[in-house]
Amino acid sequence: MIGYTTIGVSDMERAKTFYTDLFETQGAKVVIDMGRIAFLGTKRGEPMLAVCEPYNKEAPAPGNGNMIAFPVSTKEEVDTLHARAIALGATNDGAPGQRIPDRFYGAYAHDLDGNKICFFVFG
Repeated sequence: MIGYTTIGVSDMERAKTFYTDLFETQGAKVVIDMGRIAFLGTKRGEPMLAVCEPYNKEAPAPGNGNMIAFPVSTKEEVDTLHARAIALGATNDGAPGQRIPDRFYGAYAHDLDGNKICFFVFG
């Protein structure tokens, strides 16, 4: 249902490097690069994350209550991606853990521009 999600960034090269490095084990790469906006994922036709410099040329601003959640297959992947995000310069906003007993395991961080991201697995 989702084609892509866009987040505003202040430095395109830094953002592309952060997200491709973060998701390299999932095969992430820059699929489309149009200068001020780039689409990252595994291939066209699959859901992607777009990073862009805002069209109005004003500073990007993460929304309060907005978050992008990235599904993974195991709790270990949640742990690994959260640790990798922090190592790449993200800010911790919730260490990996069971959030809803037997239903939801997740971890939270803010990327280099303050956008809130989550890594999760149901179960």
